[in-house]
Amino acid sequence: MRLKQPAALLVAALAFAMTLSSSASAHHPGADLDKLMGSKERYFQIIDDPAPAFELADADGKIVHLSDFADKIVVLNFIFASCTDVCPVHSSLIADVQSKINATPMKDMVQFISVTTDPEVDTPEVLRSYGEPRGLDPHNWIFLTRRPGDAEDATRSLSKSYNTLFEPRNDGQQTHGVVTHIIDKGGRFAAKFHGLQFEPLNLVLYINGLTNIATPSAQPEERGLWEKFKDLIK
Repeated sequence: MRLKQPAALLVAALAFAMTLSSSASAHHPGADLDKLMGSKERYFQIIDDPAPAFELADADGKIVHLSDFADKIVVLNFIFASCTDVCPVHSSLIADVQSKINATPMKDMVQFISVTTDPEVDTPEVLRSYGEPRGLDPHNWIFLTRRPGDAEDATRSLSKSYNTLFEPRNDGQQTHGVVTHIIDKGGRFAAKFHGLQFEPLNLVLYINGLTNIATPSAQPEERGLWEKFKDLIK
């Protein structure tokens, strides 16, 4: 789907969504966010468990913990830079979601993290050069690897903790799934978006919902926020 004047329209639409969520609890998903997303996005999976913690390193060797982003929504994926299959497409999809997020006030509320599953090959130089050609904004995106001294398969082991397997092949590639993991504030593993065919705007809407305080009594109105939001960006 191509948006007309995407940045301006997305800002207006999400501002509308945020206004509704703050002014009338019956007009936003709130506690029904997962149920609503499940009815709109076929590749969405509710998790609602503590997210597996990690201690990784960035391209400069700085140690990064999941808990460093406890006050943000984290969009996490696993890739490796030399992947000739779906990783480049996954990165482009993440960049699309990020561009939509960063066109709104959510820019400083969301952190995008990619973790390499091939740390021997993905050197600091590779990590530094990966994002820009793919449209990933370093303002709130980082590419992480294992810490010095960790086992070679440390990041693949972490991917297994997120139930996303990366199995090395003889040709230097890896057989793996494609999953975008969404971690709520406080380290709650909120959900997964599977594969490459989910609607990016649905993920943006889901993240927007997570940035708002859920109201247990919240119920969608007859036509609902979703349809009004969609109308604004058609």
